[in-house]
Amino acid sequence: MKKNMSNMDRMIRVIVAIIIAALYFSGTLTGTLGIILLVVAGIFLLTSLVSFCPLYTLCGLSTCPIDKTES
Repeated sequence: MKKNMSNMDRMIRVIVAIIIAALYFSGTLTGTLGIILLVVAGIFLLTSLVSFCPLYTLCGLSTCPIDKTES
């Protein structure tokens, strides 16, 4: 898998995942919506750990800066 996420993108995803988890475990997010958002938070954490987002590949996006040494 080729990286397609920048460090800023990864940090934003981790922060959003932490916020969602905190809201869920504090009881603010409950029910089906809470579970769905918790799953999304888990996906955000996983994709930020591996620096690869499959959805970006399907859409042809990449936030990873181009390495000028690879030409």
